[in-house]
Amino acid sequence: MRILTVGAGAVGGYFGAKLLQAHQDTTFLVRPARAEKLQRNGLVIKDPQNNLITLSSPPTILAEQIKQPFDLILLSCKAYDLEDAIRSFAPAVGSNTVILPLLNGMRHIQTLENAFGKDKVLGGLCNIVSTVEADGVIHQMTPTHNITFGELNGVKTNRAEAIAHILKQAKFDSELSSNITLAMWEKWLFLASLAAGTCLMRAPIGEIIAAPDGKTFILMLIEEIRSIAVKHGYQPDVERAHRMLTEPGSTLTASMYRDLQHGSRIEAEQIVGDLLFRAEQSGMNMDTLIRLRAAYTHLKAYESQRVANQ
Repeated sequence: MRILTVGAGAVGGYFGAKLLQAHQDTTFLVRPARAEKLQRNGLVIKDPQNNLITLSSPPTILAEQIKQPFDLILLSCKAYDLEDAIRSFAPAVGSNTVILPLLNGMRHIQTLENAFGKDKVLGGLCNIVSTVEADGVIHQMTPTHNITFGELNGVKTNRAEAIAHILKQAKFDSELSSNITLAMWEKWLFLASLAAGTCLMRAPIGEIIAAPDGKTFILMLIEEIRSIAVKHGYQPDVERAHRMLTEPGSTLTASMYRDLQHGSRIEAEQIVGDLLFRAEQSGMNMDTLIRLRAAYTHLKAYESQRVANQ
């Protein structure tokens, strides 16, 4: 199976490297500057124990060099870069190509289906805490590294089974789900609760929980997001969110919080705004979503300030 990994950053670079280690036919679609660095320094992964794995001269390709389709496209860009990513990998999409997106939220599914057709797009998510350091090294900061995916209609297909077999060869956890949409809602609930909470309060989970009414705030935020999923016909399990987002002393923050601290671009629309859009479209009483709405207002104000200061 010929695999095109779009980007070689904290997510795509990590999972693509693991596939290469497993001797899978994997190529990274990158920009010229990243291609040059990869050829010069290799693709370097640092694990949670600070051990380094270096893959010398990993296969790379530029958008204008794509001449034939790939079998699988592993898509892991930031959600706000999706349109640019689509233009770059479009020549790689053929009649039998399958796209496996690992983006946050769910808005990207409709965008990809509109661009390439419903038959081309799987549902997917990943769980990994990683970052690209200043020297280009991809640092995996915790042991968690998994991909969950499946057909959006829940049907078991030969192509999904084939992809599952490929992923099982690599040294990360993977699962073929029969209800990937529910799994995506559950991750979205956790991520949006973490992002909205830590960004609005400008603090890690432990400090929020220690503040007056902090635990109540987090639990009610989780419930607001759960109610949106329920309105759309899904009953997400909130046990993980309750456990991890109410832990005293926790230093846990969202990547959006860290981006906000550094003055970087954020996925406000895709992670928080789209939840509110779906709630309004489904006729929910928006007055019941006061915490989520406050977080969205905060994030949009940050975006306005960021643009004004550029």
